[in-house]
Amino acid sequence: METFVAALTVFVLAIFVGFEVITKVPPTLHTPLMSGSNAISGITIIGAILSAGAQHTTLSALLGTLAVIFATINVVGGFLVTNRMLQMFKPARRELPDRQVK
Repeated sequence: METFVAALTVFVLAIFVGFEVITKVPPTLHTPLMSGSNAISGITIIGAILSAGAQHTTLSALLGTLAVIFATINVVGGFLVTNRMLQMFKPARRELPDRQVK
């Protein structure tokens, strides 16, 4: 029970610290931050796969599988958002009229 309370305390503190850190980030740093969070989510996927594969209990396998699903959604969504933001900084392509030789 003590281990659970300690883990829950760390989890709740991580939520508060994460919220404070993310809300203080200026908009110009969101793209690099998104890339960093994608790397962290990739590590989360590896840990979740290990947790789901160990199958110590049915609950750990279920939670590991859910963690794999949610971390994968986070990574894919992060890459899509980052790609869309980077597209905004590319110059617009102008289509040249077709030149026909007569």
